[in-house]
Amino acid sequence: MQLDDLYRRVIMDHYKNPRNRGQLEDGAVTIELNNPTCGDKIQLQMQVEDNIVKAAKFVGEGCSISLSSASMMTEAVKGHTLDEALEMAEKFSSLMKGEEVDFGDYEDLEALSGVNKFPARIKCATLAWNALRKGIEQSEHKS
Repeated sequence: MQLDDLYRRVIMDHYKNPRNRGQLEDGAVTIELNNPTCGDKIQLQMQVEDNIVKAAKFVGEGCSISLSSASMMTEAVKGHTLDEALEMAEKFSSLMKGEEVDFGDYEDLEALSGVNKFPARIKCATLAWNALRKGIEQSEHKS
């Protein structure tokens, strides 16, 4: 099996079986973003305690890239500090620019590396990550 096929399977698995889809209870940081270019929409919720992302969930509609990226992002950031989550967002931005990035234990994110070959789809992949950045900013203002 070629790497592109494996990556495609990982993306489709997250699209068809999204991790952390749903909503958190009251008190969660909530961010809503959309991509007017293609119609992708996401609502990201994060429960942050003691500067750590205890939980992250999303609801939304959009293409397989957008929703897979949201699923992967929520999996990747849980249990990490806000600074670590922000660092992951920066790494993801680098990945979208075609740079080689190591995500450590969470390799699924590398499946989205091919998106940079399709500039119109980069906004789809980064939507959830932009919501994460805004959520971190909101969390820091609450502290």
